[in-house]
Amino acid sequence: MQPSAILESALYVADLDAAEKFYGEVMGLERIARVEGRHVFFRCGQGVLLLFNADATRQPPRPDARLPVPPHGTTGHGHLCFAGTAEEIEDWKQRLEGAGIAIEADFEWPNGGRSIYFRDPDGNSLEIAEPRIWGL
Repeated sequence: MQPSAILESALYVADLDAAEKFYGEVMGLERIARVEGRHVFFRCGQGVLLLFNADATRQPPRPDARLPVPPHGTTGHGHLCFAGTAEEIEDWKQRLEGAGIAIEADFEWPNGGRSIYFRDPDGNSLEIAEPRIWGL
């Protein structure tokens, strides 16, 4: 038995407002939830991108919490890769550069498929890649 897919992916950010603007306006994701000072969540295809304030999520839930989610969080820059076709990657590169976002790397993988890398406002490493880099 194995899971059928990854439902949620999480990144940790210090500035939820900047993250919400970046992922909503630049990346075009639909915001589905926000709790001031704690998190902002976005729909991405069949999955959900969770952006958390790590300091807030390290706190254990109150004894009377309706949703007793265990504490979690991390420090340092994370990584997330979005899927895109070769044509979409070229369009993303132009869109990102037009928004003043530097492309850190742009290359073809030895097994085929292109990736571009860039950073969100908190320094998390983001990638857009053709799924064929993983044989998908």
